[in-house]
Amino acid sequence: MGNACSNNLGIPPANGPNHVGCTDFMMDHTAQGSFFRLYYPCQETEKSEKADWVPCREYFNGLADFMKINRTLSERIFNYLFGSFKIPAFLDAPFKSREKCPVVIFSHGLGAFRTLYSAICVELASQGFIVASVEHRDQSASATFYFHEKTDSENASKTSASAQSNLVKEWMYYRTLRHGESEFPLRNKQVKQRADECIQALDRLTKFNSGIRMQNVLQTQFDWAALENSMDLCRVAVMGHSFGGATVIESLCKEVNFKCGVALDAWMFPLDDEIFPRVKQPIFFINSEKFQWAGNISRMRKLDSAVIQRKMITIRGTVHQSFPDFTFLTGNWLGKLMKLKGEIDPAIAIDLSNKATLAFLQRHLGLEKNFNQWDPLIDGEDDNLIPGTNVTVLQSAM
Repeated sequence: MGNACSNNLGIPPANGPNHVGCTDFMMDHTAQGSFFRLYYPCQETEKSEKADWVPCREYFNGLADFMKINRTLSERIFNYLFGSFKIPAFLDAPFKSREKCPVVIFSHGLGAFRTLYSAICVELASQGFIVASVEHRDQSASATFYFHEKTDSENASKTSASAQSNLVKEWMYYRTLRHGESEFPLRNKQVKQRADECIQALDRLTKFNSGIRMQNVLQTQFDWAALENSMDLCRVAVMGHSFGGATVIESLCKEVNFKCGVALDAWMFPLDDEIFPRVKQPIFFINSEKFQWAGNISRMRKLDSAVIQRKMITIRGTVHQSFPDFTFLTGNWLGKLMKLKGEIDPAIAIDLSNKATLAFLQRHLGLEKNFNQWDPLIDGEDDNLIPGTNVTVLQSAM
């Protein structure tokens, strides 16, 4: 199952003026702790290497479970197709920014994990943002991990001496719906936990910004003390794809420090109806052409407001998977077979999405940048954009 044009494949490099670094942070080794990948402007360095796109094989196992295919077979296929890819960011490179950075908290979709949206996160970091891409522990990620403290029997067996030597890695995989189980109660509980995890990630960054030292369970080489006084915490946004789009809405409702939200092809099903009137911040819906349907759009429209800016655009020729990185890492025939690619060049689609996002963030975070050059994209003014939606929504559905 080879990919004939693999030499042309890869996550596109960032367009901003900053080099980008990334590192992982886990605070509290339990499943209740905070876990995210941080993307940030960094110093140019010869020592740092680019980070692996998929950190370890267990994530391939999780993707296999999510897709309901055999783990052993799929691990070989996934490893062959995706195992060698790197992201365009330097692992643990030293932080460097000439100014305080605005902050974005990013929430992944159902069956995804923290590294799968690097084309978006790296671009934001290259433009001067600090981005925390949360890995959710609500059993909606295809895989994630935490640690438990060793039992007496585990301590009795030989272990390597390290600061982590009293901890054992524990994997948490995607939870499928049980036979006869109603979906809404599960997804509604998950979206609430996801929002809490986004807020928790912002809290951790706030502590680093204040100079409070916290132990990173993962013991990376990154100097977290360098983040002291590095963030502009008056300028914070929340962003996400699919289930992460619903997480954006829930997070805005729960946390006023999120000044605006960007929802990529949001899946609105998990949300309670009563939260819609309680969301007071601007929201930007960026949709794909092939995923949306009338019922979902009508729920987005419940957030329409005469006084708060709520914007929606649709990118022509896109599918639901045009936002995660998979769309860049498969050849044309395989990408379309697996519905990872639409008709549009994926680099054009993500560039439009990123530029429209930057323009929206400048407008609602009060940034003094040149992102307003892309303001027309917010209104869908481009040959590859549709203002609003391509879906017909009857008034009775509203």
